[in-house]
Amino acid sequence: MQIGVIGLGRMGANIVRRLTRAGHSCVVYDANQATTQALGGEGATAAASVKDLVGKLHETPRTVWVMLPAGKITEATVNELGGLLTKGDNIIDGGNAYYKDDIRRGKAMAATGIHYLDCGTSGGVWGLQRGYCLMIGGDDGAVRHLDPIFAALAPGVGTIPRT
Repeated sequence: MQIGVIGLGRMGANIVRRLTRAGHSCVVYDANQATTQALGGEGATAAASVKDLVGKLHETPRTVWVMLPAGKITEATVNELGGLLTKGDNIIDGGNAYYKDDIRRGKAMAATGIHYLDCGTSGGVWGLQRGYCLMIGGDDGAVRHLDPIFAALAPGVGTIPRT
């Protein structure tokens, strides 16, 4: 699958790496263009802006994973995406936003036909090797459609020794 990822900090960048290793195509953007270009050098498609990222998503429905700190930056990014995406597309908030903010954003996006998934993500820098714990909330159909993405990130019990 193709997915856009905005926010390439330590977890966001490793989410991209894990998805790419699993065969998914990632379009990436971060305010720090050096980070964006570095992941571009690892096989992702680098974007110069949020608008450019959305423009490079060719598979429909389009999906964008937002991996930014809770607060104003996430709010602004989701609002911008809401103006760029169309009915049937997906926004995944992978940060740990306040649940009432996710409920409000979910309702706002639903009014436009965009699926908003709240996906608290835990795993830190170890997620690249061990996988991520995902707490997914959203439309059942959208979650099922995106299951290959979620399965690549949180593959279940593997052979890594438990801690």
